[in-house]
Amino acid sequence: MNRNKYLLWHRAGALLALVISTVTYLLTIEPTASFWDCGEFIASSYKLEVGHPPGNPMFQLIARIFTLFGDNMHAAVLINAMSAICSGLTIFFLYLTIAWFVRRIVKPGADGSYSDASTMIICGSSLVGALVYCFSDTFWFSAVEGEVYAMSSLITAMVFWAMTMWYDRADRPHSNKWIVLIAFLMGLSIGIHLLNLLMIPAIVFMYYFRLREDSPYRFRELVKIFLVGVVVLALVLYVIIPWLPKLAAYTDLLFVNVFGLPINSGAVFFMLLLFGLCFWGLFATLKKKKVFLNTALLCFTTIVIGFSAFSIDVIRSCAKTPTNEYQPDNAFTLVRYLSREQYGSTPLVYGQYYGAPYDLKTSTYWAPLDGKYKKVEGPIDAKYLPEGKMLFPRMWATSDSGQYEAFYEHYTGGKGKNLPGATAPKPTMGANLKYFFDYQMNWMYWRYFMWNFVGRQNQIHSPSPDNIFHGNWESGVKFIDDFRLGDQSDAPAVLADDKGKNHYFFLPLLLGLIGLFFQFDKDKRGCWLNFLMFFMTGIAIVIYLNQQPFQVRERDYAYAGSFYFFSVWTGMAVAGICALLRRWLKGRGQFASAAVVTAACLCVPVLMAAQNWDDHDRSNRRTAVEMARNYLESVGPDGILITHGDNDTFPLWYAQEVEDVRTDVRICNTSLLGTDWHIDQMKWAVNESAPLPLTVGLEQYLYGTNEYIPILDLREEVMSISDVMTLFKHPDVKAPMSSGRKVDYIASRKISVPVNRENVIKSGIVDAKFADQIPDSIVLNISQDKDFITKPELFMLDLLSGYQWDRPINMLSMGGDLNIGIKEYLEYEGYSFKLVPIKSKTSQSQAGFVDTDELYRKMTEVYKWDALAADDYFIDYQNQYTHLGVLSIRNLFVTSARAFMKAGENDRALEMLDRCSEIMKNYPLETVPLGFSGNDYMVVEMVSCYYELGQPGKALALAEAMGEELLASARFYIQFYDWAPDEFDLIGSYIYFLADEMKKGGNSEQADSMTDSFATMLDAAAAVYGSQG
Repeated sequence: MNRNKYLLWHRAGALLALVISTVTYLLTIEPTASFWDCGEFIASSYKLEVGHPPGNPMFQLIARIFTLFGDNMHAAVLINAMSAICSGLTIFFLYLTIAWFVRRIVKPGADGSYSDASTMIICGSSLVGALVYCFSDTFWFSAVEGEVYAMSSLITAMVFWAMTMWYDRADRPHSNKWIVLIAFLMGLSIGIHLLNLLMIPAIVFMYYFRLREDSPYRFRELVKIFLVGVVVLALVLYVIIPWLPKLAAYTDLLFVNVFGLPINSGAVFFMLLLFGLCFWGLFATLKKKKVFLNTALLCFTTIVIGFSAFSIDVIRSCAKTPTNEYQPDNAFTLVRYLSREQYGSTPLVYGQYYGAPYDLKTSTYWAPLDGKYKKVEGPIDAKYLPEGKMLFPRMWATSDSGQYEAFYEHYTGGKGKNLPGATAPKPTMGANLKYFFDYQMNWMYWRYFMWNFVGRQNQIHSPSPDNIFHGNWESGVKFIDDFRLGDQSDAPAVLADDKGKNHYFFLPLLLGLIGLFFQFDKDKRGCWLNFLMFFMTGIAIVIYLNQQPFQVRERDYAYAGSFYFFSVWTGMAVAGICALLRRWLKGRGQFASAAVVTAACLCVPVLMAAQNWDDHDRSNRRTAVEMARNYLESVGPDGILITHGDNDTFPLWYAQEVEDVRTDVRICNTSLLGTDWHIDQMKWAVNESAPLPLTVGLEQYLYGTNEYIPILDLREEVMSISDVMTLFKHPDVKAPMSSGRKVDYIASRKISVPVNRENVIKSGIVDAKFADQIPDSIVLNISQDKDFITKPELFMLDLLSGYQWDRPINMLSMGGDLNIGIKEYLEYEGYSFKLVPIKSKTSQSQAGFVDTDELYRKMTEVYKWDALAADDYFIDYQNQYTHLGVLSIRNLFVTSARAFMKAGENDRALEMLDRCSEIMKNYPLETVPLGFSGNDYMVVEMVSCYYELGQPGKALALAEAMGEELLASARFYIQFYDWAPDEFDLIGSYIYFLADEMKKGGNSEQADSMTDSFATMLDAAAAVYGSQG
């Protein structure tokens, strides 16, 4: 086969991989925003706003271009389609990369042509490996949503492919253009995701390998090459990225504070000077024919050009966009933004352990105030003492380590060195490494690796490695799975029928191992290069991230690059098997055997596609945006909505900024109200929302100022909120602390807030029919066991001090972490609680004050559950967790029903219960395996309500359905009582709760049958455990 014919087959194979992958991803993309960061990314991309640190401006810029091809209602699907196309192109470049590796082994003839068999081996290997990665769990998940990881994977693939292009052309004139392209791609990747930079050491190895293609390196030389790669990586990661903005910031300080010029003038001058010097250097080195220096300077310049995309964040922040996280509108704030200051730092080589003793320190930073930069105090931080530090600290935490101590003690056994001032013994290096290998490596990396190449147990998130029921890898080979996880063939439906249960029977892993050993045997340099890429994008990231326990979601997306390079080996297995067959067949039927091997190996990605399709198809999932709309619609005109976390905020930002849903509502996130920039933005007019009436000056809520404000309780009597805030704001009124510092304070625990009764009625906060219940003021009672308030609580007091009751204030989760007495003045409105001047007792499951007419209107006319009740979408873990746990839909309907029953409106109550059953038909009744015990209790409450409403038939049907699920779970968990005592005990509690309600309703026979079945299980288990001692 001549070279042209080979190239035709090669390009056809690459195009086939591109088409299969892109079509797959486009068919399964989510049609709108997803949970977690996707809503924020899509919103910030659509209007080029500022996302969370450290920013992704290049991603946003490209995503914005994609949104130009449709209107706002199609922006999300266009950005999701961008991810699908980026992912398809990644598969395309993977095909080309595998072909390059195989061609290093399968050589052409003297005339440069390949035989038909060789062509089939190269193309078959490339197609198999590309499609294995195409249908892998982690990559497919990121390919169908508007997140950065699809584009990040494309950059990874393009960089390595570009390096192969240089490798093959290094002896040709102008081949260094490929090196410059790689540098430019690396610069662009900084504005997409920083983890791409970890490829640099492998690229350096590739460069040096090509310089001495035919002569081996000694071990000492290999170590030197690796160190060179690490130095280059460090220069980019720890010099270029942090120090260029710092130099720009200090230049700006000179221009602003000394020369009296506007803020950012010095930063602009620095950028112009930097580029001017770069271009002068390029001209000078070119003129003097300094090829190496010219190439190095070109690489630096292109990296800086790519990095300069972050100027978009500064420009857009200065425009005061609605989403403006960290507000990096000046060079100094940009430095803090890029360093992810609000998330804290992670020790890597040397640092504190989780209970280390520490002193307190206060840092300073430059803040823009009144047109100048002023040095202000930062927050009080922990300065860890030398004796509390150790090499390679894995079991670490900040000064507030209580949530991790019990987990870490599982590895230390409470043993270690006791230190003065420490909250826990210093772990031994053995315990430290045990945690590293068991949790960080095994649970947080190898488990994800096995998901992609062996199989997955289910898609239920599990933050801990001691859970054999959730989130493990599972092969489908029964005796192996039973040995690891026990015989779970009797698992309840919520586990057994989980669509995330995907079994590959070790086949992708076996292909990868065959390819690895084959490449190691035939091409050690190529094998080392691929292994180094596999290591740097996998295990090196594990070390770099140094993750703590109890991650809020699975983190497999961080290691997609590692799985990419292992897929290279799955493809090379075709070449390895063909080589083995060629030996057995003594050279006969080479093309036929290559075709058969390719076809047989293609069955592996086909199996993966068949297993994964049902749980990766998000084409009809719209629940995140539906939930966001309901949250926003729960608020009255021009209202304020207090939210708390990512998933009750990011989808709302998307709904407002992209779909223009309720842009009159102001969203205040308590997790962000601890920052000066979020409070500052509440003083802006945003979209159709007027500024909030805040009075505290910026200097009193700057970063590091008034993070915690003491309550001195100087008076027993009630103080007006205006007096409390006047004292707080007064520059001469400070409280001396034991350290000698003087601080602002809150002067009373009993704070009176005046009520404008006319505005309360006029603005619709309370209906006129409740006018006689509206007092002239309300009193906030701060608990006696609370010694200070937080900055978000300060914000709330400041808001209330100027509040005229002219716009509603609604809160999710009863105000969450706002513990300043407002929870006694909340009206239940379904999706949120509204602040009203009427005192009542309200809880998450028991409504206090309720306007039943308004609640009924919202539950029947305003809130929508079409996406939630749809039959044809995959209900993944996040949806179950959200709709059964965090935002319990059953809780919402039951609480509403109870409110109607209390008001004597039984018909409405019955309607709520029936509607709940209709909407939640796709969600399990019994969800103890997922840990959402609140949901289980709500089902018991529904049974109780049905009985009280005179509907024993509906009550019994629901009770028997839940009882059946509970007993099925009990039969399963009693076999694993040593592993799951809490789950089993909780199931037993609900069985007896349910039986009590059934007996109250007159169904004692059915209740006794259920409890007798459970008791029989207990007796049988007691006999078994007793016989075992």
